[in-house]
Amino acid sequence: MRRLLPVTDPTATEDHEWSLDELADAYAYPDGADGPWLRANMVSSLDGAAQHEGRSQAISSDTDMRTFGTLRGLADAVVVGAETVRLEGYRPARAREAFAARRAAAGQGPAPAIAVVSASLGLDFSLPLFAEPLVPTLVLTGAGAPPDRIREAEKAGVEVVIAGDGPGVEPDRAVRALAERGLTRLLTEGGPRLLGQFVAAGVLDELCLTLSPTLTAGDAQRIAGGPALAVPERFALASVLEEAGFLFTRYRRI
Repeated sequence: MRRLLPVTDPTATEDHEWSLDELADAYAYPDGADGPWLRANMVSSLDGAAQHEGRSQAISSDTDMRTFGTLRGLADAVVVGAETVRLEGYRPARAREAFAARRAAAGQGPAPAIAVVSASLGLDFSLPLFAEPLVPTLVLTGAGAPPDRIREAEKAGVEVVIAGDGPGVEPDRAVRALAERGLTRLLTEGGPRLLGQFVAAGVLDELCLTLSPTLTAGDAQRIAGGPALAVPERFALASVLEEAGFLFTRYRRI
């Protein structure tokens, strides 16, 4: 990460190699937030694709992954859709020495919990994400989820959190349910359908969007899908970082 272009000082263009500590300071959750704070971290190509051939890796970069790791290092919980877990091959979050002191000072565990959103619970609970996590993995679902799958998850040691009256999860209830467990610094990594649900429900506080200097064409999903808002919601630019043509932007809800 070589350049910081903060909106408070648009003339700041001097190249600078950022340490993980400086990145963590730049992406710190707001002090004194009233209740939980949900941020999203997504990557998009110049022509709006959130994926290429079903995965985000092709439009990402080493620095994007470094930012990805920093955002995880600050979060209490990472909220992710079941399809993204399957496509991206999710594993448990790991403890990182670079963030150990910061997490301890904030009263956090050694790594963020992974909270998987799934209506069907069509997940392989023998995978390391569920069977070998450093911090227990949660599954968020609705009251109408298949009882046999709930039993299978609980048998595997997974905590199932009911956050909806129907088969699926209600986004605002998911955020509240995690906050009730002391998980207030929330990070969602999508996928697009889940992010679209958070946007439509009006519970997304911040978007960390990497703009990748790539073009993909095709019909890949945008970073958020699903129902459209009646009126577009405005977000304010908080900061921009640049490295090798990638823009690392951060927007907050007005």
